[in-house]
Amino acid sequence: MSGVIVCENLVKTVESILSKGYGYSAEEARITAWVLVEADLRNVPSHGVSRLAFYRMNRDRGFSKPGACPEIVWETPCSLVVDGHDGVGGYVSDFCVKHTIEKAKNAGTGFCAARDSNHFGMAGLWAEMIARHDMIGMAFTNTRAGAIPTYGRERVLGTNPISVGIPERNKRDGIFLLDMATTTVPHGKIEVYDRRGKPMPLGWAVDENGVGTTDATAFEKMFLSDHAYGGHLFLGGEGEESGGHKGFGLGLLVELLCSGLSLGMSTVKTFKEGHGSGITHFFGAIRLDLFGHADELKKHIGKILDDIRESEKAAGQDRIYIHGEKESEARALALKEGVHIDGATRELLGKLTDEFGLESPRWQ
Repeated sequence: MSGVIVCENLVKTVESILSKGYGYSAEEARITAWVLVEADLRNVPSHGVSRLAFYRMNRDRGFSKPGACPEIVWETPCSLVVDGHDGVGGYVSDFCVKHTIEKAKNAGTGFCAARDSNHFGMAGLWAEMIARHDMIGMAFTNTRAGAIPTYGRERVLGTNPISVGIPERNKRDGIFLLDMATTTVPHGKIEVYDRRGKPMPLGWAVDENGVGTTDATAFEKMFLSDHAYGGHLFLGGEGEESGGHKGFGLGLLVELLCSGLSLGMSTVKTFKEGHGSGITHFFGAIRLDLFGHADELKKHIGKILDDIRESEKAAGQDRIYIHGEKESEARALALKEGVHIDGATRELLGKLTDEFGLESPRWQ
C-alpha cells in the first residue's frame, strides 16, 4: 500500500538508515538523504528513496565506500579534477559543485571532472545548485553500462544524463532546468515499472535478441545478468531513421566529458568486482555577468520563455510546460501535502528500519 509522509519525517528516516544502518558519516547521510528525498518531492521516484536498496548493494559489494574523502588531483584557476576514491556519490558531488561555484565566482567560469565516484541522484539538483548563484549550471554523469550504440548489440554506455540550469526572472522567478537521460528514459524509470508490475512502453529498450520489449521485469533480470546484450535505446530509437545516432552522440559526449577529462573508467569498465563503481561526473558553472547585468539577462531570458509559454496550444491542451516547471510545482505541493511513496518503497523503508532497530516512519 502506498503512503504519504511529511518531508521532514522522510528525511529523518533516510538519514537514520544511512548513518546507523549503512555506516555513512553524519554529513554523508545528510547530503544523500537530501538527494534522494528531493527526487521524491519532485515526483521523480526513479531517483528517490527507493534507491536505498541500490546504495546498500553498492556498499556491500565494495563499489561505494562510506568515509572515503574526495581529493583534488589537478587544479587551475578555473578548473579541477577530483578523485572521489570510491566515496558516496552525493558527498563527492557536493564537494565538486561547491569548488566549481567558487572557481566561477573568482574566474568567471569553473569546471570540474570527477572520477571514482558513485550514483549522484538527479543531475538537475547539481545544475540547479549552481544556477542559484546567478550562473549557468551544468551537470553530467556516466552510469553503469545500460545502453547499446547505434548499430551495436552490446551495452557499452550508460544512460548518461545531461542537465543545464539557467536562471530566469519573471512572475515565476525560477530556473530553466533541463534534466534528461540521453537514452529514451533513465534506468530508474524501468525499475519503477518493474516494482509496480506494469508493462513499460514499447520503444524504451530491447531484449538480448535486439527485439523491442514491454516486459520491465524480464528486462531487469536480463539487465542484471552476466551477459551484456540488449539494453536501453538512445533518444531516437534504433538505427538512424528517427535520429537514434543523435541520441548516441549525446551519450558519447557525456562519456568523454566525464570519463575522458577525469582519466576515469569508461562505462563498459564500471562496476567490476574488486574495484569501486568507477562512476565519473562533469560539472560546469558560467557567471551570467560575463554577458551583461545578471538581472537584465534573467528578465530577458524570462521573456523568451514567456513567449513560448503563451504561444498557441495544441487541441485539448491548456499549457506548455518549460523544463523544470512540473518538478518545481510537484515539490511545492509535496511540501504542503506530504510526499507520496509507492507501496514497494514504503515496504522497503519498513524493512530497513526494522532491521536496524530504528524508529518506524510516521505516515500520514
